[in-house]
Amino acid sequence: MDKKASFNFWYLLIAIGAMLLLQYFWLGQQTVDKLTYSEFLAELDAGNVAELTVSESRIRGKYRIESDEEVEFFETYRVDSDIAERLEAHDVRFGGTTDKTILGSVLSWVLPALIFVGIWFFLFRRITAKGGLGGLGGGYMEVGKSKARVYMERQVDVTFDDVAGVDEAKEELQEIIEFLRRPESYSRLGARLPKGVLLVGPPGTGKTLLARAVAGEAAVPFFSISGSEFVEMFVGVGASRVRDLFEQARKQAPCIIFIDELDAVGRARGIGPMSGGHDEKEQTLNQLLAELDGFDSSSGIVLLGATNRPEILDSALLRAGRFDRQILVDRPDKLGREQILNVHLRKVRLAPDVEAEKIAALTTGFTGADLANLVNEAALLGTRRKAKSVTMDDVTRAIERIIAGLEKRSRLLGPLERKVVAYHEMGHALSALHTPGSDVVHKVSIIPRGIGALGYTIQRPTEDRFLMTRTELENKMTVLLGGRAAEHLVFDELSTGAQDDLARATDIARNMVTRFGMDETLGQMSYESEPSPFLGQIPGMVRQRDFSEETAREIDCAVRDLVAAAFERAATLLAAHRAQLDAGAAALLKQETLSQAELSEIVAKPA
Repeated sequence: MDKKASFNFWYLLIAIGAMLLLQYFWLGQQTVDKLTYSEFLAELDAGNVAELTVSESRIRGKYRIESDEEVEFFETYRVDSDIAERLEAHDVRFGGTTDKTILGSVLSWVLPALIFVGIWFFLFRRITAKGGLGGLGGGYMEVGKSKARVYMERQVDVTFDDVAGVDEAKEELQEIIEFLRRPESYSRLGARLPKGVLLVGPPGTGKTLLARAVAGEAAVPFFSISGSEFVEMFVGVGASRVRDLFEQARKQAPCIIFIDELDAVGRARGIGPMSGGHDEKEQTLNQLLAELDGFDSSSGIVLLGATNRPEILDSALLRAGRFDRQILVDRPDKLGREQILNVHLRKVRLAPDVEAEKIAALTTGFTGADLANLVNEAALLGTRRKAKSVTMDDVTRAIERIIAGLEKRSRLLGPLERKVVAYHEMGHALSALHTPGSDVVHKVSIIPRGIGALGYTIQRPTEDRFLMTRTELENKMTVLLGGRAAEHLVFDELSTGAQDDLARATDIARNMVTRFGMDETLGQMSYESEPSPFLGQIPGMVRQRDFSEETAREIDCAVRDLVAAAFERAATLLAAHRAQLDAGAAALLKQETLSQAELSEIVAKPA
């Protein structure tokens, strides 16, 4: 309820109260004769009273009218009968009264009414306030209003200096900043700025931070809203909020509208068994498309969107004239990770041995959010041991905690299980150390971590890889099955500890056969494409295939042969280095953890 509506409500209430008070005084003075109690008794004895209404303190009556009299009704206050008889005997004019004043009489009914109205008004304001009606969001009266958080020019304190590792994306967005600062420079040659810019990339790569940095650099109002905030339980709310958002933006142009998680409202239409033409999300998307067509980029409104699932967005949303530019915000490379680490490490007190370059080499595949979490975990570990600064050992333990999980020293294993785990992990390590092209083994441990891991072998790549050959994939499977091969070689038994290794090796083999065309029998063909983002979400839906049952059998046989060959290579390799396997397992059982240097010493010994 806005201020104007509140003012009108109180004005109406006061007017009604004043009218009732005027009626009370006017009727009381014009139609009712005020009598003393002795005058009432006289009229009663004279037979002039036709009707009476007796209350606890008051008597109301009607005259018996036989002539043209103006007054029809009378009123008096009661007097105790004993006192009345004694006063009447002495010929005294007497009457009753009440302790209540006119103000008290008015307040006796006005005050309860005001209390009721106040309680109702308070509850109504609570219901219509933000989060009212059980958290329906934004209030019942403002349910169609945009919930975008508006940051004015000086409220966005993020600049490009706070964003690292995404130099290409910053260069693309620099054009938008220049347009918002000097729009006349772009109209000189007849160029127009793209209406919408879509930031695409995995979660945690800094898309939202990059959008805020654009607003901070351009020094313009910044409207930030999540795609899920458009849709409510009421039909038509999403479309109404889209209209309200763009209406507010037009009033504050030049400005930036940022819609995070665009896939929540921009999902492709007509997908799924429950979708229909009147779906609330589709109505919201249709309104968004209409608003994108309805404004000119020269007005100074720039629409930024962010999503990590661009493949499920509606094609009408991505066409030219709407979101006509896509910017990839990918996982940072080694140089990018080093730049991101420099941003976060400057907020932490560091020991001299901590170098961003070394950490970047150990964190291949980490996103910006992962690196920020890594630095924070390292600082917490240093604080826990009451150190004066964060050391490289703290960083290493933080990496292990993120990759492998929390140490479970309370999970006690029996002697036989510890021995099996030790040989299993050494099987992984030796397979990696003796297989050309494998990632460097950083650490081996038999300390349980995470939910189900009884031990772990950490391998970290030394460089970023974007392509893998068939030989490299086969070597990867060999390393994965090295633990299972070690168990079979030493104990002549197989345990359940290799469940995850088997699943990963099988996935690699199946992808080699069905997607990468790396099987000679099946030929240079792709039998499966990338899994559709819509499949797997519907229970009971079976993935369709475009090949026969005979081909499916050949695929299964090829996958089985690849996994079996990898297992045989691992078993042969470990049998040739049995002495190193036994020595490594004994060292693990003794000290529980082996570093890269200690593993190198074991491997350096003759087999």
